[in-house]
Amino acid sequence: MAPPRLAKTHRSRPRPPFDCIALLLQGGGALGAYQAGVYEALAEADLHPDWIAGISIGAINAALIAGNAPRERVDKLRRFWEGITARPVPLPPVDLYPGAMRGDAARSFLNQMSAARALFEGVPGFFAPRLPGPWFEPPGSPAATSFYDTRSLRSTLEALVDFDRINRDETRLSVGAVNVRSGNFTYFDTETHEIAPEHIMASGALPPGFPAVEIDGEHYWDGGLLSNTPLQWVVQASGTRQDTLAFQVDLWSAVGDFPRDLGEVAVRQKEIQFSSRTRANTDQFKRLQRLRAALAELLGKLPPDLAASEEAEILRPAADRKVYNVVHLIYRSKNYEGHSKDYEFSRRSMEEHWRAGYHDAVRTLRHPEILDRPRTLDGVATFDLTRDARD
Repeated sequence: MAPPRLAKTHRSRPRPPFDCIALLLQGGGALGAYQAGVYEALAEADLHPDWIAGISIGAINAALIAGNAPRERVDKLRRFWEGITARPVPLPPVDLYPGAMRGDAARSFLNQMSAARALFEGVPGFFAPRLPGPWFEPPGSPAATSFYDTRSLRSTLEALVDFDRINRDETRLSVGAVNVRSGNFTYFDTETHEIAPEHIMASGALPPGFPAVEIDGEHYWDGGLLSNTPLQWVVQASGTRQDTLAFQVDLWSAVGDFPRDLGEVAVRQKEIQFSSRTRANTDQFKRLQRLRAALAELLGKLPPDLAASEEAEILRPAADRKVYNVVHLIYRSKNYEGHSKDYEFSRRSMEEHWRAGYHDAVRTLRHPEILDRPRTLDGVATFDLTRDARD
């Protein structure tokens, strides 16, 4: 069934009163189709981002968006996701057999079979297994340090992404990676770098599955090893603070139930590890922004002699009255998805993730307050309007 389209009133709304519309895309492998669905709804609402920051699969989606004209972006996202989920699982529907598993149990079985196929055969246009294996390769080579070859991903990116367009900086793009040698987090940003396929691949080079990517003599792994959420880069570390409407699309929920068995332990462990404490980071940012706003207010009240003092000059760069709306869109997985949901690349799951992202964004955009400037003392408003939403 086709997802509901946004009401005309949403599509005809003028641009929100912010200097920057930012789209923040977390890592999460096969779950990344959820982000594509979110973007489809935002595009229908004419909410085209000025700045896209992504990590891992979020970096790939970010490149597909920034590297195409607005009218082509959803189509290129669709081509990517349909391409990497083109391989069907050659299994009969198990719920047709008398006494066989049904419902969630049957779906869980099929998902696990699909994930197993990705492990053993790879994913078309994305990665392929190294045979006979890394143990038979020369030490220090990419083949000796990873289980999969990702050269096909480079070909996919080159076919679907216009890197010349990215580097014209029409839409700012930032992708996060970790320097293997130093362990430091790095953002490759169109403000400071000329972005190429290897920068996108570096952001998604999760070891030991994928090899580190060499850039300018250094090697990089997946940014999710240190931080899976690019919020802080956009609102704090950029050096260009501005009134910002940020749509943060997370693929892992930090909140979940206590696990009942080892399978659920594996799921919960991944959720905690890769959610990057999104709400805690947002709360920390709100506290910092309250201090910035209070400092700006205080500096404005100083008499001229104190306002011109060396101490005031030191404090002034830390003060501002910028405002931020942070809109959370968080994928909440189904019980049958299990611990392999981030590498389960079946077409059926992809379509479900895409629809979930689209529906969640539509529900959120029904609330016009997310597009209004906040009136709080700290100038920060946060929204998570899909948690208990119903159609």
